Amino acid sequence: MSEKKSKKYLRPLLKLSGEMMGGRAGTGFEASSIESFADEIALLARNGVVPGVVIGGGNFFRGGSSQLAPLRRFRADYIGMLATIMNAICLSDFLLQKGVKNILYSSMPVGTVTKVYDIEDARQKMAEGYVCIFAGGTGSPYFSTDSAAALRAAETVCDLLVKVTKVDGVYDKDPAKYSDAKKYETITYDEILDQKLGVMDLAAITICRDNQVPLKVISLAEKGMLLRVCQGDPVGTSVIP
Repeated sequence: MSEKKSKKYLRPLLKLSGEMMGGRAGTGFEASSIESFADEIALLARNGVVPGVVIGGGNFFRGGSSQLAPLRRFRADYIGMLATIMNAICLSDFLLQKGVKNILYSSMPVGTVTKVYDIEDARQKMAEGYVCIFAGGTGSPYFSTDSAAALRAAETVCDLLVKVTKVDGVYDKDPAKYSDAKKYETITYDEILDQKLGVMDLAAITICRDNQVPLKVISLAEKGMLLRVCQGDPVGTSVIP
């Protein structure tokens, strides 16, 4: 793949799941998985693409699906937000090791290790070429990191939201369970909402639709996939108005 190929998107927002930080087990940290994410982002940076990044925390704790009965939902969500901060700190150092300058923001103040998220500051840093990693979810319970990704994409004027999943796009049903599952090359936000497809949660899809943020759903099964997306290659599923 030529790194000189013309690019279509220069400021994407990447949404990575926490489980993907944990590799096949989906828990904790797996160095090789984090290394591969960092390589993908470094490739973008070398080609003039400045992404924002939102990572989930499911490799450590999933607030919304906590099985700890005494734990109230909003408390569980705060634990999940802290898990996203751990993931963000780890990815930040992997990127620095590869020479990718980045800055870590959190919507939950953790003053010794992150900057408090500020829209204007984040916009300025991205304009200066810094990869901005957004941790802490939205800062409020009852919202997923998908919603946080859509919100940060709109706030920092990203030109594309890239949702990285285990499958290579949006299907009409779970391809892991149904051999006749149909993949969509293109689908609208309203169709996703009407068909209740589990791409992202309702709030995230609505934020993208109302703020005209294009959405691409892909997997990272092949190296260089993020760059291909930013170059406008027809991979994954495009979600459009």
